[in-house]
Amino acid sequence: MIRSKKLIATPPGATIKEQLSGRQMSQKEFAARMNMSEKHISQLINGEVALTPETAIKLEMVLGVPAKFWNNLEEIYRDRMLRIEAENTLQEDAQIAKKFPYKEMADLGWVPVTNTLNDKVTHLRKFFGVVSLSLITKERITRIACRRLAVTEKSDLAFLAWAQEARIEARDIPTESINTKKLISSVPKLREMTMQDPVVFSPRMKKMLAECGIALVFLPHLTGSFLHGATFIDGKKIVVGLTARGRDADKFWFSLFHEFAHIVLGDLDMDSPITDAEEKKADKWAEDALIDKEEYQRYVSEHDFSEKSVLRFAQETGIAPGIVVGRLQREGLIKYSWLNELKMKYEIG
Repeated sequence: MIRSKKLIATPPGATIKEQLSGRQMSQKEFAARMNMSEKHISQLINGEVALTPETAIKLEMVLGVPAKFWNNLEEIYRDRMLRIEAENTLQEDAQIAKKFPYKEMADLGWVPVTNTLNDKVTHLRKFFGVVSLSLITKERITRIACRRLAVTEKSDLAFLAWAQEARIEARDIPTESINTKKLISSVPKLREMTMQDPVVFSPRMKKMLAECGIALVFLPHLTGSFLHGATFIDGKKIVVGLTARGRDADKFWFSLFHEFAHIVLGDLDMDSPITDAEEKKADKWAEDALIDKEEYQRYVSEHDFSEKSVLRFAQETGIAPGIVVGRLQREGLIKYSWLNELKMKYEIG
């Protein structure tokens, strides 16, 4: 017997058991009369195997109850089982749906507006392309390399929603075949874009990355996701998603190059989740790709972090001064309150 809050599914075997009890017939004798194994009869009575049309005919011969009756019982049982499974899954998904920032997703146009929980479940299933929301955490579905500040259950779901929207938008971006070598050779030109306005570099960057097999998607921040960026393979392209609106330029570029690092270092080809060690390697790669390691060490050794010094070093290395400031702040060489006037804020959407 299987049940939900509203339905109960009783297998035809329960009726068979009643018939045997009325006849005071053992299952062993019944199995012999049916010319079936005792194990199969036990499974049939417990609803563990289907009551087939062939079995229904045998039941008519042995118990004198029409085959049509048994076939009807089996149909009702299977139908109710499906309904109960759907109802129970809906209840489980409803608890998951409550943890999504659904209203914010709807305001952004990612999902339809609704106040009904069951409708939210349906829309979220369609949004993620799954029959059950419990599936969205499976690594085979969500193999993603990402840079975040914190992780909680709700933040994980908000992050997955953000990444799924990036996946959906990336499907409309035509790209060439994935070419990691071409991405590496493009790093100097991408680095030069740090000196440009987003209006100028954004379309150029998207085109350049598309030629490397990468679909670049800019999305607004989703409350609770603690998200900087995410990278994953979808079909025959790589998706790189970034939050950019209202972001400091240095954080934008560091996050972008961090995502490039996951591609270059082969993290997307692995079957296990990204580790802290791999995240640190990606950080290091991003730092060295943005600012040459030897040049930076030489500059730091001078111990002059004045505005004039930062501007001079940035000009010499061909990098936006705000990126130098951000690096110095992260490494504790200057306070986070210093030289922020050299940073730009981006509004990319």
